[in-house]
Amino acid sequence: MTRKIGYVQAFNEAVRQEMQANEDIFCAGEDIGGFGGVFQSYAGLQKEFGERRVVDTPISEQAIIGLGVGAAVAGLRPIVDIMFMDFIAVAFDQIINQAAKLKYMFGGSATVPMTITTGGGGGLSAAAQHSQSLEALICHIPGLKVVYPSNPFDMKGLMTSCIRDNNPTIMIKHKRLLGMQGEVPEEPYTIPLGKANVLREGTDVTVVSWAKMANDCVDVADRLASEGISVEVIDPRTMQPLDSETIVASVKKTHRVIVVHEAVRFAGLGAEVAAQIQEDAFDHLDAPVGRVAAPFSPVPFSPVLESHYQPSPDRITEAIRAVLARPGA
Repeated sequence: MTRKIGYVQAFNEAVRQEMQANEDIFCAGEDIGGFGGVFQSYAGLQKEFGERRVVDTPISEQAIIGLGVGAAVAGLRPIVDIMFMDFIAVAFDQIINQAAKLKYMFGGSATVPMTITTGGGGGLSAAAQHSQSLEALICHIPGLKVVYPSNPFDMKGLMTSCIRDNNPTIMIKHKRLLGMQGEVPEEPYTIPLGKANVLREGTDVTVVSWAKMANDCVDVADRLASEGISVEVIDPRTMQPLDSETIVASVKKTHRVIVVHEAVRFAGLGAEVAAQIQEDAFDHLDAPVGRVAAPFSPVPFSPVLESHYQPSPDRITEAIRAVLARPGA
């Protein structure tokens, strides 16, 4: 049965159903117990499963990730929460040098079936230390899988896949999507990690985007359709591993592409997507790959400045028009 629930409820339901099915799963993080987490992602779980399986931790990101790594290697399946994505930097040694490396260093005899959950993205006027989009940093690390859903359906299916995966996964919840409603089946289901989703089919230009920006791009595409411009929107869903095959196939069809992301433009994932397109579909391009992203600056606190800082529908539209204006080969 399908009904509409919110993005955060879809996350919560995935965790609850997996905890009901597997007693080796437990959750740990700051304020996730009695309070349910800073965004209520874990609401009601401690009441149902008790304090031993939904654990309130001290304010120590290093300890939270370290706990998860040790528990995972010992045979449990932890879900550990870092309130804001910005704070993963505090635990980079545990994430980059321990979680991501142990399976390799032990020749596969040790596995780390751990899911790190965190809130990413801006738009809440939460300032420079609570608003960053750092997915490019963690996607650079072999051994990690990075997931960034754009809607409630994907959230539940991808979170279930993350929990069941035998590798460390990082589930990023976009803070501006927490209340987004969508159709989500009641029963458990999975979405394969590393498989993109074509949100909207088109023939004139491909737009690659993820999380909140993917939805903004669909809105832009719908508006441009009234002008006869056909835009295909691809949501990678999983940033690492990246489904380059689906992206390249779309570019070979449309011959033009832009990448839109909320993170800083310099060395962002848009550059990696552009590089892979250049390597695998260069002869099919009728224009250079375009990018729409944030400037090289910390995220502003001021709502007016933050709105200007983030890619807007107008900037996305301008980039699409610019790439279409290039004469074809």
